[in-house]
Amino acid sequence: MDNIEGILIDLDGTLYHGRHRIPGADDLIKGLRDAGIPFLFVTNNSSRTPESVAEHLRGMGIEARAEEVCTSSLAAAKYMSEETPGATVAIFGEEGLHQACMDVGLTLVTEAPQYVVQGIDRSFTYNSLAQASRWIMEGAVSVLTNPDLMLPSDDGVMPGAGTIGAAIEAASGVAPIVIGKPERHLMTYATALLNINPENAIVVGDNMRTDIAAGAGAGCRTVLVLTGLTTENNLEHYKTVTGLTPDYICADLTELMALLGL
Repeated sequence: MDNIEGILIDLDGTLYHGRHRIPGADDLIKGLRDAGIPFLFVTNNSSRTPESVAEHLRGMGIEARAEEVCTSSLAAAKYMSEETPGATVAIFGEEGLHQACMDVGLTLVTEAPQYVVQGIDRSFTYNSLAQASRWIMEGAVSVLTNPDLMLPSDDGVMPGAGTIGAAIEAASGVAPIVIGKPERHLMTYATALLNINPENAIVVGDNMRTDIAAGAGAGCRTVLVLTGLTTENNLEHYKTVTGLTPDYICADLTELMALLGL
């Protein structure tokens, strides 16, 4: 654990389950603050603004600030603004994505966009699909905030951004540029926010397919916590499926704190 300059922490399955805090999540964040270790909450969620995510965490007793939140919307907006400053963008998404694009100076349009960016969009329609597909076939660059096919909700699982993205890709025949986990872009963006080299960052998460894959792809060290999707019972299965082995494995957040010396 030498030369650690920052921690990138997943949310759902790592710090909480839905509205319920995972034991030790509040102590972990307090410990990082007390030790002066920089960290970010890193999430594929594209619908919420950073302040909304921070508010959700605070509601569970986990101290959080908007500037400590890194979402796939922020990373997608940054990607487009760096590739084409001031680009025209058509958005299929919710508040978090709209706000992120406006904050970096992208121009939101409803015709002839240079980019079509899509996240979770609970108002998406057949007409939305037709329009997005046409723009992409006409040359707009397709950007997907995150490829999550299904999301947990109070009423059970629901289709995620990746499900909508799959429909757009099928209709347009063009694969999107994927920003969120398991791709590396989100982690690369997060390390840049902390102004650290990826090799000096640790990615903490419960999902081998997303958190650990993204961390490894970005060149970060990885810590798998068995607090969510990955358990002792399915760990070997996920190692085989992903072809990855985390640098460290912790049974819970108490073990993680001990590993970090908190």
